[in-house]
Amino acid sequence: MTDQTAGDSGTRDDSSPEPEAEHAEGTDAFEYVDDADVGTASDATLEDDVPADPDASPEDDRPVVYDLAPDCTRVDVETGAYYHAEVNGVVEYGVFVDVSDAVSGLVHESNLAGDYDVGDRLVVDLEEIRENGDIAFDDVSLTDYRTEIIEHEPAITRVRGLEPATNVTIEGEVVQAKQTGGPTIFAVSDASGIVSCAAFEEAGVRAYPEISVGDLVRVGGDVEIREDAIQIEVESMTPISGDRNGEARARLESAIEERAEPRDVDPLVEWDAFAPIREDLRDLARLLRRTVLEGRPIRVRHHADGDGMCAAIPVQHALENFVQTVHEDLDAPRHLFKRLPSKAPYYEMEDVTRDLNFALDGQARHGQKLPFLLMLDNGSTEEDVPAYENLAHYDIPIAAVDHHHPDPEAVEPLLDAHVNPYLYDEDYRITTGMMCVELARLIDPTIDGELNHVPAVAGLSDRSKAETMSDYLELADAAGYDRDDVLDIGEALDYAAHWLRYSEGKTLVNDVLNVGCEDADRHERLVEFLSERAERDVDRQLSALDGHVEHERLASEAHLYRIDLDEYAHRFTYPAPGKTTGELHDTRVQETGDPVITIGYGPDFAVLRSDGVRLDIPRMVTELNDELPEAGVSGGGHLVVGSIKFVKGRREEVIESLVEKMADAEIDEALSSATVLEE
Repeated sequence: MTDQTAGDSGTRDDSSPEPEAEHAEGTDAFEYVDDADVGTASDATLEDDVPADPDASPEDDRPVVYDLAPDCTRVDVETGAYYHAEVNGVVEYGVFVDVSDAVSGLVHESNLAGDYDVGDRLVVDLEEIRENGDIAFDDVSLTDYRTEIIEHEPAITRVRGLEPATNVTIEGEVVQAKQTGGPTIFAVSDASGIVSCAAFEEAGVRAYPEISVGDLVRVGGDVEIREDAIQIEVESMTPISGDRNGEARARLESAIEERAEPRDVDPLVEWDAFAPIREDLRDLARLLRRTVLEGRPIRVRHHADGDGMCAAIPVQHALENFVQTVHEDLDAPRHLFKRLPSKAPYYEMEDVTRDLNFALDGQARHGQKLPFLLMLDNGSTEEDVPAYENLAHYDIPIAAVDHHHPDPEAVEPLLDAHVNPYLYDEDYRITTGMMCVELARLIDPTIDGELNHVPAVAGLSDRSKAETMSDYLELADAAGYDRDDVLDIGEALDYAAHWLRYSEGKTLVNDVLNVGCEDADRHERLVEFLSERAERDVDRQLSALDGHVEHERLASEAHLYRIDLDEYAHRFTYPAPGKTTGELHDTRVQETGDPVITIGYGPDFAVLRSDGVRLDIPRMVTELNDELPEAGVSGGGHLVVGSIKFVKGRREEVIESLVEKMADAEIDEALSSATVLEE
């Protein structure tokens, strides 16, 4: 090793930090400047640095050798200046040296003053920065010099609006750290957007292993296009620590809060009953926008029926649009949003186990945060609690938008948000689809006008008795959908949901509902085809039941119809037991014009429908459990529609007890759908 090392100067030994020493705290993280205003940082830095030697006088004319912080980049160096360097490679034609983690170059053999090995330190003169980016250094021998420390304090660039072929520095939170067979891909969020940052150590080797999801970092590198998406090729990545971490965290939090705030959007219809719910929807929209800004995936579970689809599809459309405005990766919506139907009227352990397994796999394989779970047209009853408790072990946030009769004391300790009309003394006539259309418009106001027909579809699909149904039907009519069109769309959605079973079927259901559909003619042809098939299958099922339906007149003068679906209905086809019971019920309502109760049952289940009779199915389930604890009754629903499960061997006792309770149920004309069906 040569006699000339960086430590030869008396000033350096006392004043120069180790290479990993913490940076100075001068730069305000998340304080953005326009790229056009960014000058050469090295000039200001060199002029402002205080001499490291406390004994040096302002007139000290010894040559200055600059010691660059590890994250310094090319903007911090200039030709003709001296730098402390370390040899990182020895070749026949010279040695390669690092003056920082991101700035390296060659000392040609013709300019070497001695022999060097990897790890040796020396002082170099920056001779030239060539057009292709290569840097040439000279080996210099200085007998006396003073050292000045150069901290990299670059202009911070916003993620949103990054331009290819520029060298930038960003600051933000690591929201994903994914190891590939090549580089490590970090997703970094600064509230303006989220960008992928590719750091290469060795093929398949984790770069910057000290940096984890949730850390605040400063990243420097070149902006490039990879697979049609903006990506930063990382030159340096350093954690923001100490006091600056707290300050940066506060600024990031403030920026996220500002961007998460929903826009002011007028409701589609004026409805006093909806007013208090709207504030809850606004809070949830803020929470969901924040979730996207934080880079957390979102998983939606919804009831697999018309209202559930009308709730989930607009929210999916809005959230995917917002994800795309936040992420530079065009595939981000596909990776970060997943919608799945749930057949049961509550969150089953089978569903939550699948969701949890998917989430943990995504965390392990792709370095993602665990998802936010959004329950739609489901998720507000005591039956949901076991599944929620399972998610609580992993601190997965949950929100529910539902119009089934809730058990707030049971579910709200486990929910981050709960929107339900019953919490404001309203009921199921405010359907989940109606609420979620407003939620979607709060998340992404740019979709305004695309969803005007959806509340009417949701309302008719779920037999809403709301006085505003006429307003929603007028909205749909103005958008080009008359009442028959709306009914056909709802029927087509039910039919598609049945055959999709547990699959998302995104393109199909979007085309049926005409939300995010790119071909209006295809939408019309699909609805016509599916609704006609649905009508055909319903007629076939009702024909099979005809002659086997039991009828009696209760003391209340309500009609009671019973049908053994296991014995007399076509199985494993459309319509399913719930739909079959509903269609049978509707025919009897139309035929009699009187209060009607219909029970469709199988070996271990019963589907309940009523019209003009206040059943209060959740209360009946509670009473059945008290009276027949060995029957294992579970389930729930609205005041007029629901389903229950029970032990097969106690079916007769459960059904007879149900009939007794129905006989005592109050007649309530306000719950009659006859007028809605006849309009």
